Amino acid sequence: MRRKFDKDFKQESVKLVLEQKRPVSAVAREIGVHANTLHKWIAQYQDHQENAFPGSGNLRPEDEETRRLHKRIADLEEENKILKKATAIFAKHQK
Repeated sequence: MRRKFDKDFKQESVKLVLEQKRPVSAVAREIGVHANTLHKWIAQYQDHQENAFPGSGNLRPEDEETRRLHKRIADLEEENKILKKATAIFAKHQK
């Protein structure tokens, strides 16, 4: 079974390496995770700072905006399809 770690745990673990200059292998051993996992957390933290580790079902703000825009595009495409069908129906009745 996979263990899950909350945002605070990951941030504190990363800060042990980045701020206290402790070796990744020592911190990983101390907190009970593989060194590769800690390296991944560090990379995510460096890329996204406080928006790293958004949690299950949550997105970083920039990802949330992308999802919202994709939904808007899909809605507009559907609306466009309906309007095209309606236009074709009205064009038939005009003849």
